[in-house]
Amino acid sequence: MIYFQNISIILNGFALENITFRIPTGTYAVLMGRTGCGKTTILEAACGLRPLAAGSIYLMGRDVTGLPPSRRGLGLVPQDAALFSTMTVEQQLGFALQIRNKPKREIKRRAAELADSLGISHLLRRKPAGLSGGERQRVAIGRALSAQPDVLCLDEPLSALDEETHSDMMELLSRIQAQTGVTVLHITHNRREARRLAQKLIVVKSGQIIEGEEALELIS
Repeated sequence: MIYFQNISIILNGFALENITFRIPTGTYAVLMGRTGCGKTTILEAACGLRPLAAGSIYLMGRDVTGLPPSRRGLGLVPQDAALFSTMTVEQQLGFALQIRNKPKREIKRRAAELADSLGISHLLRRKPAGLSGGERQRVAIGRALSAQPDVLCLDEPLSALDEETHSDMMELLSRIQAQTGVTVLHITHNRREARRLAQKLIVVKSGQIIEGEEALELIS
């Protein structure tokens, strides 16, 4: 569950005020809105990367408002993947477990498990420079899922992909969410993504949250 309770965020003259919405546990939620409306700011607040001026954020029933990102139990896939240039795919997939001081055997097993699920087992020895855009996003998704987070945040993860790869990645995201049961908050401008993936649609418009049938009408 993701619950934003009357949050307000003020940044360099930009403000979001009294934002409230709830995403049930195990739901794939898509957050949409025009450029500059505050979508990424909302996602970053969930991750602990933006301070709140007011309100509270709950993840899986825990009040995480004052917690650092590392203690929120979530994974983040940024728009540009942000892979570590010197690490192999296997090292990227095991990174979250490595910094948690998990045994090497467990890290290797988890990396292999993720690579198999994401269809990138043949890439484990490669570094990011040798990957396509779709492959990079698969690695970024695997890295975010490595420590089995309760919540997965995706910031326009498919925006730079060609049409065929984009379709393949939508299928992958849908399958991964169904298999893991992770609660997803996915930001996009793409109506096709929203129609394909959203079990719950949230639209930010003029600083207000729109949900339900009214939100669906905005992307129809």
